[in-house]
Amino acid sequence: MLNQLLSDYNSRLSHSGVNGERLANRLAELSKIGHTSENGSYRLGFSAEERQAKELVKKWMTEAGLTVKEDGAGNVFGRKEGRRNLPAILSGSHVDSVPNGGHFDGPLGVLSALEVAQAWQETGYVPERPFEVVIFSDEEGSRFNGGLTGSTAFVGELDLERQRTMTDKDGLSFEQVLAKDGLSIETIAEAKRNAEDVAMFVEVHIEQGKRLEKNDLQVGIVTGIAGPVWLEFTFDGEAGHAGNTPMTDRRDALAAASAFIGKVQALPRTVSDSAVATVGKLNVHPNGVNVIPGQVKLYVDVRDIFEEPRNQLINQILEAAEVISGQTGVEVTWKEMIRKQPVPIRKDLQNLFSKAVEANGIEPYFLPSGAGHDAMIVGRHIPAAMLFVRSQDGISHNPAEWSSLNDCVQGVHVLKTFLERSMDEQPE
Repeated sequence: MLNQLLSDYNSRLSHSGVNGERLANRLAELSKIGHTSENGSYRLGFSAEERQAKELVKKWMTEAGLTVKEDGAGNVFGRKEGRRNLPAILSGSHVDSVPNGGHFDGPLGVLSALEVAQAWQETGYVPERPFEVVIFSDEEGSRFNGGLTGSTAFVGELDLERQRTMTDKDGLSFEQVLAKDGLSIETIAEAKRNAEDVAMFVEVHIEQGKRLEKNDLQVGIVTGIAGPVWLEFTFDGEAGHAGNTPMTDRRDALAAASAFIGKVQALPRTVSDSAVATVGKLNVHPNGVNVIPGQVKLYVDVRDIFEEPRNQLINQILEAAEVISGQTGVEVTWKEMIRKQPVPIRKDLQNLFSKAVEANGIEPYFLPSGAGHDAMIVGRHIPAAMLFVRSQDGISHNPAEWSSLNDCVQGVHVLKTFLERSMDEQPE
């Protein structure tokens, strides 16, 4: 990985204390932890591999002159004191991964913040307020089909009773997994941070999409983080013989579901440029080649960075289901599975990032985040901002996930400029 990162690196980007070769080395070293046979990452939340990655970053934090602490959820903080005793600015992400995931999703955000801190140490810069590099635990949630565990504990919103009921694929309970990592339900309950001690959280992350690539831009300013709503729909028709049932005498659940899916694909653009809706899972019963489907169960994932258009889209989807039910004679029922609040990024923070992007010779570009991030959780309680770095071919959660070192280092410079300019500004 290291040779590939450095192969086309423009060394002139290493300046003002920022060192691209150092960033490349650290990305490569982290990639070795939980490395898979397919050249991916396998570091589940609260695993030995996530712990090993945290300990390695702790070592680098110490080398950067940071004071390292860990809370009861396993979240790691490397703190640099400021000139004044003010609420701190935090920046970071996570180091866990999905099974056989990529090497940039999470680690880039942690190492970008660390590179800023190291650059400050080397240039003698002391920020006006404290700065903390943060690693949040178990962001991906692949182990327990949850996720964002560390950041949720950090803001005091973790449902401990629900966590107690969770088990991983090996049958280990959440409490047993925590114990293996030196943690417990009791310690994780104590991880809540006083919001008054934190002025802002800033997260650098790969885009996991193609917008920046299509616009030939290294970085983009996130306007908001979409909140997902998951809806389960059941289409109940009537199973029958595929040969002996006339087309005029059918209640085909799959045909009705297919018409519905077409509507779901067309509706988002009618309410918002940032709204999306996806049917990603579908079960057909009895699922025989020569049997008219009697029942279809499918799931719709609806997202937007703004709550009002998202709710409008949900209402339109429900209305479409009712209309199709009336037209086909197939009964349609539904229930809500998940609802999370979207988090718009404040305009003043977007503008501050825009100026930092321009200061580094890049055209500002604004885009929403359809994926959830730790900033979504933290941003419900304190001001949060995000910067995306270009993803090659938009690939993520895959060993082929890639962002060039040039783009990654540009992201560090923009983050550094943003942080230095925001140190004197107290978020409202």
